[in-house]
Amino acid sequence: MRQGMTEPGRLLVGLTTMVLMALATTAAQAGLGVIDGIAGPTFNLSAGTAHIATPDGDRPLIWGYGVGGVPQYPGPTLIVNQGDTVTINLTNSLPHPTSIVFPGQGDDPATPADESVTASGGTCPGASGCLLTDEAAPGGGPVTYTFTATHAGTYMYHSGTNVELQVEMGLFGAIIVRPSGFDYADRATRTAYGHPDTDYVAEYLYMMSEMDPIVHQKVELGMYDQIDMTTYSPRLWFLNGRAAPDTLYYGSLAPYTQSVPWLPNQPYNALPVTHPGERVLVRFIAASHHIHPPHLHGNNWEQIAIDGRLLTTTPEDQGATGAGPDLRRSGNTHATAPLKTYDAIWDWTGEDLGFDIYGTAADGLPHTCNEIADTDPSPGSAGFDPVTHEYCPDHGKPLPVILPEFQDLTLGAFWSGTPFLGALGDLPPGEGGLNIAGGLYHIWHSHSEAELVNNGVFPGGILTFCVVLPHGVLPFP
Repeated sequence: MRQGMTEPGRLLVGLTTMVLMALATTAAQAGLGVIDGIAGPTFNLSAGTAHIATPDGDRPLIWGYGVGGVPQYPGPTLIVNQGDTVTINLTNSLPHPTSIVFPGQGDDPATPADESVTASGGTCPGASGCLLTDEAAPGGGPVTYTFTATHAGTYMYHSGTNVELQVEMGLFGAIIVRPSGFDYADRATRTAYGHPDTDYVAEYLYMMSEMDPIVHQKVELGMYDQIDMTTYSPRLWFLNGRAAPDTLYYGSLAPYTQSVPWLPNQPYNALPVTHPGERVLVRFIAASHHIHPPHLHGNNWEQIAIDGRLLTTTPEDQGATGAGPDLRRSGNTHATAPLKTYDAIWDWTGEDLGFDIYGTAADGLPHTCNEIADTDPSPGSAGFDPVTHEYCPDHGKPLPVILPEFQDLTLGAFWSGTPFLGALGDLPPGEGGLNIAGGLYHIWHSHSEAELVNNGVFPGGILTFCVVLPHGVLPFP
């Protein structure tokens, strides 16, 4: 059963939105590089039903958490500070009982009084009571959940009722706990875990999920007795609740928003933006039944934490005075297990590419690196330029290949006309044109090819780009 209609203009609109990003000023993009969400420590959530859109024209039913009676996929990202007493009030508009559990909270036996999750106001149907936590009855609530956010990090929340079905239907979301003393405006405190080795310039959420449309159709038709999760077979895959190419959409520029009006229940996009040398914090979450292997092009990442706990030799001290992520590990692909979270630091420098990423004088792009001109015959300076972050040992080196003529090429929409960062070249009429800032687009995607489709149609699913822009274009605070 396929519902809705295809929207052939959506891809073009989304890509054009990316072009407009390059025109934004610092004031207009105050939210860029900051994960979108709602700040606590008190949250009033409701569980309800909605339909979401996929790029191939499907409109599956979801159950989602939301604010103000608007369910969303995934649920709102809840942002709190370390040490906060967090309160979530849940009301239920679903035709079935539901609840919320909070993995990673209340799991430290050393201080159970400070780290327990309490629930009140709900029901516990059945002689044995609730399986995991208090539930909100159909049309009922609120159930109140309370815990202390003792540890900084990346977490998720999800239904604790009929988990295999309700998580599939969309009852999940992310929790971000900022470390003590965090102030985004103060770069010295902009860390993931309070330790200086977890500092970053920009952060992005990378929440992966999947969907079996047959399950959702049976739920919509009330055929619950015919749902068999042992035959579960997903056909749709999502990144922050959207399937590619919908992952690319941004909303307004002033103020900066991710939501777009034609995806009212899918407010989060997934299109990282950065500049050479900037540390990017990527918060991976698998809200799924299956393992997902995210694969990031452009450079290896350093994984620093799992399930909100640093990879460290001092697990008893996760903050500034501990050893930090001294057990971090490098990679570019990771098998992200169901309901797990992983934090990684990624950056792009262009180091050792073997050519000058900004072009040379022979390309009509003269510039300096550490105040050394590219026409200087002396050896280049070591290290990176403090302004452009160019890798100076490659300064002035020409591109080591001869590019084919246009008639021998199929040009992509993001091709600027040159391979050089921040530069624009000639393009044939009707080709390219969506990269007016001269950015470099690195694809980030699932390394499982089956997850790169929407109902069997490629490209789609868990796929996006990380856009490396020249310094000065969309600068971060």
